[in-house]
Amino acid sequence: MSGNSDPLTPRAKLAVTAGKAVAAASRAAGRGSGSVIGGRVALKLDPDLLARLAQNLDVTLVSATNGKTTTTRLIAEALRAAGPVVSNALGANMPAGITSALAGSSDARYGVIEVDEKYLAGVARDTDPKCIALLNLSRDQLDRAAETRMLAENWREGLAGSKAVIVANCDDPLVVWAASSSPNVIWVAAGQMWKDDAWSCPSCGGVMQRPGDDWFCGECGFRRPTPSWALSGDHVLDPHGSAWPIHLQLPGRANKANAASSAAVAAVFGVPPQVALERMYQVQAVAGRYDVVQFQQRDLRLLLAKNPAGWLETFSLIDPPPTPVILSVNARGADGTDTSWLWDVDYTRLTGHPICVIGDRKLDLAVRLEVANQQFQVCENLDQAVQMSPPGRIEVIANYTAFQDLRRRVGN
Repeated sequence: MSGNSDPLTPRAKLAVTAGKAVAAASRAAGRGSGSVIGGRVALKLDPDLLARLAQNLDVTLVSATNGKTTTTRLIAEALRAAGPVVSNALGANMPAGITSALAGSSDARYGVIEVDEKYLAGVARDTDPKCIALLNLSRDQLDRAAETRMLAENWREGLAGSKAVIVANCDDPLVVWAASSSPNVIWVAAGQMWKDDAWSCPSCGGVMQRPGDDWFCGECGFRRPTPSWALSGDHVLDPHGSAWPIHLQLPGRANKANAASSAAVAAVFGVPPQVALERMYQVQAVAGRYDVVQFQQRDLRLLLAKNPAGWLETFSLIDPPPTPVILSVNARGADGTDTSWLWDVDYTRLTGHPICVIGDRKLDLAVRLEVANQQFQVCENLDQAVQMSPPGRIEVIANYTAFQDLRRRVGN
């Protein structure tokens, strides 16, 4: 809990000051927020800085392949009902970015921190979290991310015996396998549209049986745990069986699932579901995602989809045909350079939408759409794609660096 005692040693204070100075210089040079470079410098000067900054906070960590940034934001809004919150709201989710975010606030009581899946165990060791939210695990950045079963294994080993309350999605077998090593787990039925990463049992390798919404391994008996919280249509069911309405400005089923998990986390800190869910309504857009922007006299809705699971969720929330759709795919370092994941996405869901394709890997995407029998045009850039799109609001779906490019172009 936070008190008035200052946990920072002179060395730690120097590290924080130096980190902020470097971040400010980076911003002044127009190189982004500077949070990552600032955090790196600070950690070089004091390798224990993250632990020191976290020791006066009640920390929640949020990790997943999809939905981390949004869920972090929803939890932060909910916990503000109980006290000041510090969070890495812009998604810098590796140790340097997290250190930078925590260094920016001295009076916070709660820390709500998004963590890259590969760094979860280490950040959990450093920050001694009170709560960890685990949402989902699916294929992402194929050329460099560990295979999903290995990530689940890393989580399982890293969280074994953790004192934290784990809030975990019981509909994702990989998450259940990862969380099952922890003594204190709250299970949330948050749903799982994308099932292609969990057909084999993470415990024994046997074939998963999936009757209805249930799942179990016929060989070793590993099975879906009974949830105490659940997403049910437009409501969250709490452990007492009460149904609380979800009112969000963010679209889609996936965000209702994020809200259900966030309500379960808020309850760990004594914030009741009604209060938590009302506060989540404040969130309109998250780092540009879901924003509707004006560009060339048109309304563009910006949607981020980084991997097959994310594209599937995104297709479910776009306006029906004949709403025009612009798709943009890059394959730079932050995206992963392997685009073979495009073949795992069911692009037949776009039938009836006029489609324009842009981005560094527009030709890879064009081949994929050709095979899926979709009608599309390849365009040079966003400006041309907007000009070629028929009237009405345009849905723009992009992967990670393509999304950042779009935001720069539309001045968002």
